[in-house]
Amino acid sequence: MIQFEKALDIVLNSLQFTLPKERTNINDSLGRILAEDVRSDMNMPPFDKSAMDGFTCRREDIDNELEIIEIIPAGKVPEKRIGKNQCAKIMTGAIVPEGADCVIMVEHTEVTGDNTIQFAFDYTNNNICYFAEDIKKDDLVLQKGIEIKPQHIAVMASVGYTEPLVSKQPRIGIISTGDELVEPSVFPGKSQIRNSNGYQLIAQVKRAGAIPVYIGIAEDSEEVTFTTISKALRENDVVLLTGGISMGDFDFIPEVMVKAGIDIKFRSLAVKPGKPTIFGTYSKNKFIFGLPGNPVSSYTQFELLARPLMLKLMGCSEPIADVKLPMGSEYIRRKSARKSFIPVTISGGKVYPVEYHGSAHIHSYVFANGITSIEIGKEKLETGELVDVRQI
Repeated sequence: MIQFEKALDIVLNSLQFTLPKERTNINDSLGRILAEDVRSDMNMPPFDKSAMDGFTCRREDIDNELEIIEIIPAGKVPEKRIGKNQCAKIMTGAIVPEGADCVIMVEHTEVTGDNTIQFAFDYTNNNICYFAEDIKKDDLVLQKGIEIKPQHIAVMASVGYTEPLVSKQPRIGIISTGDELVEPSVFPGKSQIRNSNGYQLIAQVKRAGAIPVYIGIAEDSEEVTFTTISKALRENDVVLLTGGISMGDFDFIPEVMVKAGIDIKFRSLAVKPGKPTIFGTYSKNKFIFGLPGNPVSSYTQFELLARPLMLKLMGCSEPIADVKLPMGSEYIRRKSARKSFIPVTISGGKVYPVEYHGSAHIHSYVFANGITSIEIGKEKLETGELVDVRQI
């Protein structure tokens, strides 16, 4: 067994390249990894603009009765210059006319005549968004390596960057093993169970921004498993295989991997759940994870090991960051020989363990929105103790 931190280093250091790049439409870029820096093609704002609905005038005239000489809606170029004791009615986002240097809020004015108003408040800010105060032309607005989120799409749209360069999405082959497995549409017979791992991994792969390729259930046969793994490696960038990797009579996956030309980097972790986790490389540019058959184990080790590899493969520069939060209640475990990962819920800024019966209890994760860890040799997390939480 190797410790988790060592395993993560092995996984990430095994990758010495990133995938090729491609252009995509801005509407299809959500969740993709940006592959080049983005710079603004213009100043923002492109002119002095009003920050609110009101009246724009010269501050030096603010205590005087003001004549309204123009109405300026957003999208219209002002036709008149503001002179002494003059103002223009202006809408949010409209160009501030020449001569004016402040905008008075509508609710801070009184109507004094058919075409005049008076400032009726103690003080006003300028209420102007000034030319280029947010972004100057050629300023860097987005850095390559980020995962594109809705706010990034808004920025890209604002600078006319409508065909972003992104990393290609890796193809992730997903294989479930075991003669006891049937597809979810089948009612299981005696000694059978539905294949939840495969569909869980499809969803996790999609959430990681990659392309899942569900290969199906491989029977417990060395010949079939060898053929399935070999084909999956040829056609995909990463292969995820669940089951068949512990110490049972039919758990021959490690030997089949070696036969298929896979260089196994590790085959056992000092963690719980997920001890029988295998990682290997193939032909220097393909990767395979042998994940445990228990659903919590496969879920957890995908999030902790496989997902970081996929993000790095796509050139993501943002590491998956844990957050430090205090425990809202204590947690005690009976055995401490391995590092443990437990499902938790974050509520009110504190962390609470959820009811958890072990690595087959995937239903516990329905109530969890995070995973926290307990180090080797540690048996208890105290109330108020700061812990690292991976949000899920």
